Amino acid sequence: MGHFLIDQSCYFTSSKVVGSAYKWPSTIAQSNSATYQYFQPFNFFNLFNRLFMIFIFFPRISRKVGNPKMATSLSSYLLLCSLFILSFISLTQSIDQTKTYIIHASKSHKPNTFSTHHHWYSSVLQSVSSSNQQSDIIYTYERSVNGFSARLTRSQASQLRRLPGILSVIPDRRRTLHTTHTPNFLGLADTFGLWPNAEYGDDVIVGVLDTGIWPERPSFSDEGLPPVPATWKGSCEVTPDFPATACNRKIIGAKAYYRGYTASLNGRLNETNGSLSPRDTEGHGTHTASTAAGAVVKDAGFFDFATGEARGMAIKARIAVYKICWNEGCYDSDILAAMDQAIDDGVHIISLSVGSSGYAPQYYRDSIAIGAFGAMQHGILTSCSAGNSGPGAYTAVNIAPWIFTIGASTIDREFPADVVLGDGRVYGGVSLYSGDGLGEVQYPLVYAANCGDRYCYSGRLNASLVAGKIVICDRGGNARVEKGAAVKEAGGVGMIHTNLDENGEELLADAHLCPATMLGASAGDKVKEYLKSDPSPTATIVFRGTVIGTSPSAPRVASFSSRGPNYRTAEILKPDVIAPGVNILAGWTGYTSPTSLDSDSRRVDFNIISGTSMSCPHVSGLSALLRKAHPTWSPAAIKSALMTTAKYLDNIGENITDLATGVESTPFVHGSGHVDPNRALNPGLVYDAGVDDYVAFLCAIGYDSSKIATFVKDPVDCSVGKLSSPGDLNYPSFSVVFDSKTGGVVKYKRVVKNVGDVDCVYEVSVSSPPGVEVVVSPEKLEFSEEKTEAEYEITFTSGGGGSQAFGAIEWSDKVHSVRSPIAVVWSSSSWDISM
Repeated sequence: MGHFLIDQSCYFTSSKVVGSAYKWPSTIAQSNSATYQYFQPFNFFNLFNRLFMIFIFFPRISRKVGNPKMATSLSSYLLLCSLFILSFISLTQSIDQTKTYIIHASKSHKPNTFSTHHHWYSSVLQSVSSSNQQSDIIYTYERSVNGFSARLTRSQASQLRRLPGILSVIPDRRRTLHTTHTPNFLGLADTFGLWPNAEYGDDVIVGVLDTGIWPERPSFSDEGLPPVPATWKGSCEVTPDFPATACNRKIIGAKAYYRGYTASLNGRLNETNGSLSPRDTEGHGTHTASTAAGAVVKDAGFFDFATGEARGMAIKARIAVYKICWNEGCYDSDILAAMDQAIDDGVHIISLSVGSSGYAPQYYRDSIAIGAFGAMQHGILTSCSAGNSGPGAYTAVNIAPWIFTIGASTIDREFPADVVLGDGRVYGGVSLYSGDGLGEVQYPLVYAANCGDRYCYSGRLNASLVAGKIVICDRGGNARVEKGAAVKEAGGVGMIHTNLDENGEELLADAHLCPATMLGASAGDKVKEYLKSDPSPTATIVFRGTVIGTSPSAPRVASFSSRGPNYRTAEILKPDVIAPGVNILAGWTGYTSPTSLDSDSRRVDFNIISGTSMSCPHVSGLSALLRKAHPTWSPAAIKSALMTTAKYLDNIGENITDLATGVESTPFVHGSGHVDPNRALNPGLVYDAGVDDYVAFLCAIGYDSSKIATFVKDPVDCSVGKLSSPGDLNYPSFSVVFDSKTGGVVKYKRVVKNVGDVDCVYEVSVSSPPGVEVVVSPEKLEFSEEKTEAEYEITFTSGGGGSQAFGAIEWSDKVHSVRSPIAVVWSSSSWDISM
């Protein structure tokens, strides 16, 4: 992963330590003598020699004592010896193999004999190193977390875990990367609302942790921007392909972090498509950075699609680039180093469209959660993508309550490309194909499953069956654009890409190399039925450009958008909100094509892509605007404002639907709803929270002091100030768990802070989930100049037998509406309640 080679002092090792065993201060050494002895090297080869002698001489001894049962054939023993040797070699290789670990250390445990924590860490590392297995520190972490990362064997990692002051030793993990019109769709305008009131985010610094940036794009022009903010402490890394001129008053910082990435390769560097610098050779980072804070660009577009004026969410905000993702992923050690540096540099918002590929890890083992906690302690909000693993339940990642977790939704702009069958039926699809069309000519239609491979992998289609025809390819397996390229390679004239049931009616437009379109599952099934029923099936594809309107309605939740319930803490509702993430136009790298296919020679300034990676920077930019408009607000207050003002209705006044199911979405899918930035400017009330609140939450989920020490520097006593339930965290939404057989009563407390008119009275209205009684006490909250905060209790009562149900409460002073969704689950096991 991207490592910026920061100050060489990171590699400083005291001459007093090198070449000698690490010596604990006498008081520690005496109390841990047994532990220290445990760390002496174990001679595996002496053990091997003794066991080998037993295997060799055992047959002879058994024959001499005359035991026929023991005297088996020599050949069988030789075979056994061979197997033993191979197993032993495998074992020793496994033991000696190194991998990167992240070591969390207690700041207060540093012995006074060491002047710096880095000096201490170097000595600790030296103590578990042998002459043939030396280890060096990869990174030292000081702001987001205390500790370091290094290459270790399993044995060395085990030794480190037993040292005093070492909190945890966690293997480095690889993470995955998870608008001309979106400002209009979000209601942003130059004449009223959030943009003018926030001065377009002027001087707010957004740290974008991604694949880097292509600085020459017009989205990163600094025209009209004032000097770099005086609070900025960062810098730009200069490399042969990233000169000093790449930075300006828009891109005010750029660094690359790749030590964890290169360490994982054991010297087999696989970065053929670019150098180890902040330059973006993938496109993802340029897209997210320009979405969050790109400048105004006139006459933007992708070929003839989505033409118009492009703008980021916060056009006057500054961008600090931290390249953490490379060809083979994004490594935790690099992510933590970048977050550590971003905190020190002085960013205000961290935008991170990266996450785990499986279920969300435990918070204390989740480097993004740990780094985001450190950022929160410094007043920095971390906005993260929820993931692209939907539509399955429990798939949302980046779900710690101090992280802003963003799902993906559609906007009211489509790129229609219709399938016209030989019998005259028309089915609507989408495409960004920009070449010559098919006209009105009908072509023979075939199903890829009958031509070699239903998913249209390259090289698997039978050219004699495909040539001159339109091919139906199923979604799944390889990339969507790769399917079209495979059809073209086999001589096909076009492709119809059909969703399967799990993808529902979600339509994602792609810049195909051949005439192609994407159909939803329902339309796809009907086209396949036609194919079977007609002895000579034909079809064509008609491309209709760009269309903006209310049919289909928007927003709708993308089926790929990861969703809840919360895999780790069922009492915290995730994701938090949804934002535009489908078919989003933004800046692109000049290094690769819009499809990233080797066969695609096109280069573009802007590209249209989809993912929660696209929705995250929308919210990062909106958070930057709110940070400018309300500089005293905490990260939790900014998050609360966007959550409690979010929309749950689409642009035709109906409940937001889920593209995976085609029916009404739920808070487990869309969280509090779709962001509404102008309303968030003046939310009326906010649910605030800080370090002490989140520590109390960690206590409530059962973390002991050693696990919590990963997040905070000072010792924590969970017997003081502990929440009665994780659901008592002052969160802007409600998630309730009942026993499926008995039901029960659940009570949560909340505190709201008035950020609106000084003298006001709010009254509550309740929309109870079916099967649940909801009582709020008191029902009226009064605020004045002296009383800016008020507390209420909400009680949920239910019998057993339910599955899921949803509702909401809404506080109103007839000017502001402060809405909190309610999600209820009846669970049959404690594992379902909190995992």
